[in-house]
Amino acid sequence: MKNVLQKSSNIWLTGASSGIGEALTRALVADGHKLVLTGRRPEPLQSLQQLASDRISVAAADTTSSDDLVTIAPVLESHGPLNMAILNAGTCDYVDIANYSSDVIGNNIITNVMGTARSLDIALPALRRARAEGEPATLVIVSSSAWWLPFTRAEGYGASKAALSYLGHCLRADLAPEGIDVVVVSPGFVKTPLTDANDFPMPFIVTAEQAAERIVSGLKKGHRDISFPKRFTWAMKLLGALPQPVVDRMAAAMARQSAANASK
Repeated sequence: MKNVLQKSSNIWLTGASSGIGEALTRALVADGHKLVLTGRRPEPLQSLQQLASDRISVAAADTTSSDDLVTIAPVLESHGPLNMAILNAGTCDYVDIANYSSDVIGNNIITNVMGTARSLDIALPALRRARAEGEPATLVIVSSSAWWLPFTRAEGYGASKAALSYLGHCLRADLAPEGIDVVVVSPGFVKTPLTDANDFPMPFIVTAEQAAERIVSGLKKGHRDISFPKRFTWAMKLLGALPQPVVDRMAAAMARQSAANASK
C-alpha cells in the first residue's frame, strides 16, 4: 500500500479536542497538512486553531447527531478535495456487573459505532469527490486492541471496538474498487483524559503524543492496520490465539483479581 499521507493533505479529524485527537492535530499541523477539526466542545478546538489559523477550520459537532454532522459538509467542501477522514471520536464506559445496566453498553455503541457510522454519511461523499478529481482518498477508523481479549468490565467498550474493526475491514473490501483506502488503527493503552479515570494497571501505556507519532508514521509507511505498542499488541494477539477455555480462565482470573482489589 502506498503512502496515504501525501504532502499538504486535506484532512477531517473527529474527536480532535483532547487525547489522541489533540495530539494528532498537533502532529499533522506540524507536518504541513490542512485540517477540519470536529469535537463536541468548541473551546478546545478554537484553541487548537491558533496553531495555524490559515490551515485549520473548526466544525464543532456531536458525531452521534446527524443534524450536527450535516452542518460540517459545507466546511469540508470549502477546504477542497478531502484526502483523508480520521474518525477518532469515542468514549469508554465500563460495566459494573453487580449493577448491570444496558445503558452502559448503549453509550459505548452509540458514541463509538454509530458516531463513526454517521460520520461516514458525510465522509464518504467527500472522499468520493476527491477520487473523481484524481486525488488520493483514505478513510482512517480509530478502533482499539481491547477487543482482542476479554477484559473485566469491558463488555460495552470491547464490543463497540470489535464492531468498529469489523466495519473498517468490510469497508476496505467494498471501497477498494473505488480507490479509497481504509486504515484501521488499534492502539493499546494511551494516556488520555479517558484512561486517567481507569483504576487498574495499564501495561506498556504510551502518551497521546507517542500514539499520534505512530499513527502518522504508519500512514506514511502505507500500513493498512496500525497497532501499537508492539510489545502489548503482540502479547494480546498471542493470548487471544490460545484455546478458548484457557482465555476464559485468564479473563475470569482477571475479573476476580479486579473485584478483590476493589473490595480493599
